[in-house]
Amino acid sequence: MTNSNIIGVHVFVSGKVQGVGYRYSTAQTAKKLGIRGWVRNCFDGRVEAIFEGTEPLIEQMVQWCHRGPDSAKVTDVVIEKVKTKSYLGFEVRETI
Repeated sequence: MTNSNIIGVHVFVSGKVQGVGYRYSTAQTAKKLGIRGWVRNCFDGRVEAIFEGTEPLIEQMVQWCHRGPDSAKVTDVVIEKVKTKSYLGFEVRETI
């Protein structure tokens, strides 16, 4: 994967997405796909994430975000393209 093929997206997921394992399921899915970045809860009830990877993998990850784990009820996913920062892996971060 060369840096020229890598894109970045900033994602906010709304709905019943906290207290249902959404962050950890996101991290597991991202790692399985080879996506780099992070995920965390927001104080307003949303989940926020940065994903970096090839466009096809990012598309798969975003599709997953619309569903989430079985216990989640996703109502909205907002996606914005961002400049990549070359994260080394994928991590679950503290709530902001």
